[in-house]
Amino acid sequence: MINVSSEVGTLKRVMIHSPDSGLGKVVPSKAQDWLFEDIIHLETMRRDEYDHYVKLLLYFLDESKIRGKMAEVDNPANKRAFYKPDDALYFNSDKVIDPQFLLAQILEDGDIRLKLVSSVCAVERCSYRTQLTLMLLESRELAKTLISGTTPNGAMLFPPIPNFIFTRDIGIVINEHLLLNRPAKLVRIRESLIMKYIFHNHSYFEACQDKIIEVSEEDHQFFLSDEDRILNEVTLEGGDVMTVSPEQILIGCSERTSLTAINQIISYLFEKNIAKRVSVVKIPSKRDFMHIDTVFTQVKKDVWVLFGALSRENKEFSTKDFTRHFIDKSLSYRPHILQFEKGKEIPHKFDFLEDLLDDISRYDLGCNKGTKFIYSGNNEFPFEQREQWTDSCNVLALKEGVVVGYDRNAKTAEAFTAQGFQVIKVKDLLDKFEANELTPAQVTDTLILLPSAELSRARGGSHCMSMPLWREHL
Repeated sequence: MINVSSEVGTLKRVMIHSPDSGLGKVVPSKAQDWLFEDIIHLETMRRDEYDHYVKLLLYFLDESKIRGKMAEVDNPANKRAFYKPDDALYFNSDKVIDPQFLLAQILEDGDIRLKLVSSVCAVERCSYRTQLTLMLLESRELAKTLISGTTPNGAMLFPPIPNFIFTRDIGIVINEHLLLNRPAKLVRIRESLIMKYIFHNHSYFEACQDKIIEVSEEDHQFFLSDEDRILNEVTLEGGDVMTVSPEQILIGCSERTSLTAINQIISYLFEKNIAKRVSVVKIPSKRDFMHIDTVFTQVKKDVWVLFGALSRENKEFSTKDFTRHFIDKSLSYRPHILQFEKGKEIPHKFDFLEDLLDDISRYDLGCNKGTKFIYSGNNEFPFEQREQWTDSCNVLALKEGVVVGYDRNAKTAEAFTAQGFQVIKVKDLLDKFEANELTPAQVTDTLILLPSAELSRARGGSHCMSMPLWREHL
């Protein structure tokens, strides 16, 4: 089942990908080309950081897989077998799903195996001999190789796809429909290709085959000059799409998602009666932001966390600053926000992010008490910028009011506390669960902090590291 009609309904099924060996092979000379700010220490990222994220998700979504087992699964002698999709001891939940596990299953089909291996080898320009070698691998080994780029004997056939941990960008569920991505960067093409085969061929998604949405280049696009093709490129990543209510979708126009793609999506959503309103938020095309979910995410129906510099809190040009007339307004940090409604030709304009988010909370989600905003770094210089860089605005709601963030964003955590939220480290919360001092159902209005020294180097938070497949309706 797939169905997502909000950002904060109780999470019931999610797709994540644990850091694979490819992440540990990113070298300094390629880090930025592969969309990383730095090289990471893989073992620390896994054992000290991401594994806690997996255990937390299991406790909230599939408790029987983890309750009473933490000491066993974290025993160094087990070499993290619990977290590895290719291992016989993998936790194998149907609610916390790793695409590598699904990939191995569809590779059991000979026709799919041949088509996908051929496609990957074409994209990576491999030799025919390499293609034949891949075809001989056992399905779990082949799935691991296609993702990490490394064969079981340690040979590197092609580059890793280190961004695969950011499953949000792979696709987004809009009500009962599945919108596939079209990545802006070459490094992400293989992961997009792999996921396209999974979505179209795995039984998990069998019921939604007629509800898969894909954007594509317009007819005759290949006749355009290189310059014109860039202006008309069709790119889309899931971090720029939010299903905030059954009737409204938010789409970001960013360095990763183009206006041409957005136009296609809006036309499709209106034509198929999937949504009644689509709000487009155009943010600066800068690495600082990437997607709209690095600028704001939802915490509760009437609570949002956001970056003040792209909101009403942004310092406007002084009316006495005569040189402001010579400044290119396109360089301004203020987003351009338009809301399109089916059947209406003229979009509604919002001046500030707070206005849009308040409109969603009031009119889409029925909140009448006044919308609250929590600002990155508590809106204090220079912490608001430092903590936005390390994903203070990029939180995942496990249920309304219970969100996952990074421990390094201390000032943002203070801002949560000031709004009445509990703040707790993930290890302390997991210990309380294991000791039967607390249950996930009892957790309310809480910011859960993940260790993040290595994860934050990859420039993506818990929202980026999740693709919700099913949320309860609010």
